[in-house]
Amino acid sequence: MKLLTRVVELGSFTQAGHELGLGQPSVSKQIAALEAHLGTRLLERTSRGLRPTAAGLDLYHSALRLTSDLEETEARIRDGSTAPSGLVRVATPPALGRMYIIPRLPAFLAQFSEIEVEFTAGQPLADLVRDGVDVALRVGELGSSALIARKIGEMQMMTVASPAYLAAHGVPAKPQDLAHHKLIAAQTGGRAVEWRLRGEDGTAAIMPTGAFRSNDGEDLRAAVLAGLGILHGPSALFHADLEAGRIVRVLEAYKADADPIHLVTSGGRKMPYRVRVFIDFLAATFASEPGLRMI
Repeated sequence: MKLLTRVVELGSFTQAGHELGLGQPSVSKQIAALEAHLGTRLLERTSRGLRPTAAGLDLYHSALRLTSDLEETEARIRDGSTAPSGLVRVATPPALGRMYIIPRLPAFLAQFSEIEVEFTAGQPLADLVRDGVDVALRVGELGSSALIARKIGEMQMMTVASPAYLAAHGVPAKPQDLAHHKLIAAQTGGRAVEWRLRGEDGTAAIMPTGAFRSNDGEDLRAAVLAGLGILHGPSALFHADLEAGRIVRVLEAYKADADPIHLVTSGGRKMPYRVRVFIDFLAATFASEPGLRMI
């Protein structure tokens, strides 16, 4: 059953076998034996690899639940414990993981000592099933999908700069003044993200241009602290810096919509106990942070 689930998710006998320590012929033989036992074809070849038939997809979803339950039961019996145990795989934006989640992990792991946590940073849009990810943190609006999403926080957007930059270049009073400033750009998919600033005189759309851009939140924060320019970004990156005066807000009269933060899990899997307690931990973490909690 476990072999079948990984063949379906990876679309390859060879990759599934490598992951589970089996050769490709052994994988083919086991899948063929399973098909013979059930009297139906479970997989079919396409130009892109293997894909499940209708019967194969039905068995795949059942196998996910069965193997998940069996692994957790085996762990409890083996350890003589009813505590949650095993590995939780998490895909998270790097800045959220480093700034907010990892600092709180010691307390979580002290409470649940038999859980292990694996982070996949920099891949917030990971294919959960294919990559074996239990839960992903995604910032921004979600498109339609079969995934299950739970909103646990928000990122308020603000426009900021360092005191040294503003002392050298002046403080913008309105969005139109940004045309005379160096702007730091957040980017996604290789393109800069447009700023939308809403005030009493309407909404201004700004496409940031300047000498620095990045798709990493901590890089953007470092660029602001280094005085490279003005940034319009999530307050979660700057909460401590704002309180310490290392970064200051500009254009405070102009607001921007908050970006939602969702926990996303696969709809096809029964959620193991270890994943449930980790999700509760993440929700409590975000609820306690002024820069992340829902208002």
